[in-house]
Amino acid sequence: MSYTAVPHLVAEHQDWLKAIDFYENELDILENRLAEVAQKNTGLDAMKGVEHFQNQFIIQRNTIDELRHNINEHAHKAMLDIKEHVGRVESQQVAEHTKIKEEFESFEKVINELRDEFKLYLVKWM
Repeated sequence: MSYTAVPHLVAEHQDWLKAIDFYENELDILENRLAEVAQKNTGLDAMKGVEHFQNQFIIQRNTIDELRHNINEHAHKAMLDIKEHVGRVESQQVAEHTKIKEEFESFEKVINELRDEFKLYLVKWM
């Protein structure tokens, strides 16, 4: 097996987890704003948007849970590898890290697009 020194691995895990916490808090704020819209606008068009965003927020919370789990699981495996191999990780861990990084970046893209879409909805209904 081949091993690689990856000093940034642990820091990147921590950065991702902090960002996930931020996005989770942001979803709380967006949901509160959505509740305001639902309370003030009971028309069919407004309620279609409310349902759409409720569903999207649920989906993103599920994604957050899965991503957090994957990051924590990978971080644990990587730490065991780092301890066992004196600061180095198996190449398979690096590949897994890259995969999770891509998942995180994809999540960020989706959540940012959702935020932008929601802002346009708020402009229309607030």
